[in-house]
Amino acid sequence: MTWVLALLLGYAFGSIPWGLLLTRAAGLGDIREIGSGNIGATNVLRTGNKGLAAATLVLDAAKGAVALLLAQWLWGPEAGLVGGFGAMLGHAFPVWLGFKGGKGVATGGGVLLAASWWLGLATLAVWLAVVAATRISSAGALAACVAAPVITLLAGRADLALFAAGIAALIVIRHRANITRLLDGTEPRFGKKKA
Repeated sequence: MTWVLALLLGYAFGSIPWGLLLTRAAGLGDIREIGSGNIGATNVLRTGNKGLAAATLVLDAAKGAVALLLAQWLWGPEAGLVGGFGAMLGHAFPVWLGFKGGKGVATGGGVLLAASWWLGLATLAVWLAVVAATRISSAGALAACVAAPVITLLAGRADLALFAAGIAALIVIRHRANITRLLDGTEPRFGKKKA
């Protein structure tokens, strides 16, 4: 029962669509009608408002971290991981937006950082390295999420590796269209607006 409560708690936090709320509050309209139509920080950046994109990134990461830490405080470490995964589900499939949400990269980063600071920093380093080399956000996200379970296995944390693999699987599923564009060489890079 505590796992169900943790999942619901995480989902509630994760389903807050910060990108949509912030862009509307700033008078920029519906972010779902701009660029890729995604509610995450990368698409908010396409509005040209870097501050708003940064705020979306931080808040999306924070909701994942808070969900995990709160569930952990209430019901223990395993429930914390369930709460963190619930936040991922809430971000990707928010009931308020007809279950059409974001791709979970920032939220996943916040969840991993809260679950294990060293894992969060290691995956962030992978993301930064790949984005610096390719200037493609989705390439960095995919590399980081695939690296996460590998890093945890190398660190001898098989329990955390399973959790990281679940997050990675959700992020990869949400990036299906990006993967197709990456293979076709048509995925947009930073500095180029997406039509």
